[in-house]
Amino acid sequence: MELALFPCQCLVPPVDFFGQNCPSDDEPFAVPDFPWIKLTRNDFDSPFREREPKGLFFEFAVEQSIANSKSYALLINNFYQLESIYVDHFNSKYSPRAVCVGPFCAAIEPQKAQSESLEKPSYIKWLDGMLEQGKSVLYVAFGTQAQVFFEQYKEITIGLEKSEVNFLWVVRRNLAEVNDGFENRVKNKGLVVTEWVDQREVLSHGSVQGFLSHCGWNSVIESICAKVPILAWPMMAEQHLNARMVVEEIKIALRVETCDGSVKGFVKWEGLVKPIRELMEGDKGKEARKKVKEIGEASINAVKEGGSSWQALNELILELTATRQV
Repeated sequence: MELALFPCQCLVPPVDFFGQNCPSDDEPFAVPDFPWIKLTRNDFDSPFREREPKGLFFEFAVEQSIANSKSYALLINNFYQLESIYVDHFNSKYSPRAVCVGPFCAAIEPQKAQSESLEKPSYIKWLDGMLEQGKSVLYVAFGTQAQVFFEQYKEITIGLEKSEVNFLWVVRRNLAEVNDGFENRVKNKGLVVTEWVDQREVLSHGSVQGFLSHCGWNSVIESICAKVPILAWPMMAEQHLNARMVVEEIKIALRVETCDGSVKGFVKWEGLVKPIRELMEGDKGKEARKKVKEIGEASINAVKEGGSSWQALNELILELTATRQV
């Protein structure tokens, strides 16, 4: 007997179910059974965006799907309240059923709750200083896998500088070593970090009021649990679907603007300044912040004793125990 563990919901029919008649990869099409949801083929990575998917990775994905179909259940790192309509739809049409047992991060206290004798990292001390001054901070991080090329890095530096917001930016060392005077120019407003950071501790810090993120699911769910709104900049894998979810469906995020309107287009500094300011200071940012506080509270309650995820996992354990005894 197997239980398949999924990091996120991602219960979307294969891309070859739809979008076949779109002449452009950026032309929106409606998702079957959910006509209010509009996607483009560019919301998917190759080979799934192709009209005739093929190749070793596609073959691996097919084999993985077949193996998962033989599992007893799919355990999802999410909570039912966030995607109830989609979970119910999936479970009414497909097998094995999806069981929301997360968010996992809400079940564990952040690192800062451990030994008080540990010296705070320099970036936490910097955030403490911002909080003491009553200043809000934008946290910027794109994960460990997404590749930010030098041309795009330069636009980000210009955008952050011109936005005039306070920011903490976690960046790869090879990019940060480019000596163009950026760090010196923003030293009173921004901190560039090349070391590993405890993202949950950063997001839960009182000064952090926004997250410029690639929208990997772990980052999305950690932001929700910390009740921090997102500025979405998806780059690869399922991140474009996650971005549409947080921006268009649950409305806890805004989105950066690409220069050509394509979901995978280049982002110039102008496409960063406007949404950064809107997230941190504008009315849309306030609405997203209010919404994420409500959803964040629900995420925390889901894993508490008696919560939806707690109950779902407990029921599954009892079900499996009974099955073994037969």
